[in-house]
Amino acid sequence: LFSRFIAKPCAIILGIQDSGPHRAQPNAILEKVFTSITKSPDGRRLEGLSKQLDWDVRKIQRWFRHRRNQDKPTTLTKFCESMWRFTFYLSIFFYGLRFLWTAPWFWDTRQCWYNYPFQPLTSRLYYYYILELAFYWSLMFSQFTDIKRKDFLIMFVHHLATIGLITFSYMNNMVRVGTLVLCLHDASDFLLEAAKLANYAKYQRLCDAFFMLFGLVFIVTRLGIYPFWILNTTLFESWELIGPYPSWWLFNGLLITLQLLHVIWSYLIIRTAYKALVRGKVSKDDRSDVESSSEEEEVTCNSTKGILSTSRNGSNRLNGHVPGGQWTEE
Repeated sequence: LFSRFIAKPCAIILGIQDSGPHRAQPNAILEKVFTSITKSPDGRRLEGLSKQLDWDVRKIQRWFRHRRNQDKPTTLTKFCESMWRFTFYLSIFFYGLRFLWTAPWFWDTRQCWYNYPFQPLTSRLYYYYILELAFYWSLMFSQFTDIKRKDFLIMFVHHLATIGLITFSYMNNMVRVGTLVLCLHDASDFLLEAAKLANYAKYQRLCDAFFMLFGLVFIVTRLGIYPFWILNTTLFESWELIGPYPSWWLFNGLLITLQLLHVIWSYLIIRTAYKALVRGKVSKDDRSDVESSSEEEEVTCNSTKGILSTSRNGSNRLNGHVPGGQWTEE
């Protein structure tokens, strides 16, 4: 409903059309090879197909590139997906921030463990938890139908760890520290989706600005606040105030798993930002796995024009490329 009645009209207003990439010329032999054998034939197979069809090798390469690209989602589809995530992340972040602003444990993390486990579960805290859990379950399932990305496995582990943490902390009434973890993670996510939206709409400067802001907030929250604020209270303050409870190792093991993922993503973000500073524009997202529509012949052309090439999702995306200075998909 959101995609159809809100996101799609917004995309149309911004001039984003529901048009896919150039379709490959119908050819039964190449289609059989594509569907049954390989989507990216090697040089030997290309030579064999060239002789069989009496086509130039370059023409066959172009056919396979167009055929791969025509299965990819359109920019409109990617815009709608990113707009839904942007809306949720932004809403849940400000909901959580408003709720936590008056919570004593937001300012003093030792309050997370006082009187544990006899701490009241308020209705606002309950709904905050349930909304976050429902959303991450939806991401877990939709990951198999959404745009495929190179970091699929990392994201799968992330969703598993997040769902495990939310469920585990709720069952053990560790909801106070749980809310801090949730709010901290939501702080940067909506900025990433905003950068993708700007990229799809071809507002390159706005896209670059959002991405740089996202990178800054991500690194500060995930490599600064998270380990020195969250992990400090779960590893040391909890041990000091309530002792080594039976599930201490599992709980902190999941939190440390998230920290390892933060380090990997921070490296990719810093590398992308470095390329942006060198080239003057945000470069291809290193997690992208969707090839540019200009693959073999147009790589040089696209690299001189600009940087996030087409695709984290087709033709205009953070994790994607922006044609002529565009982003490849996440």
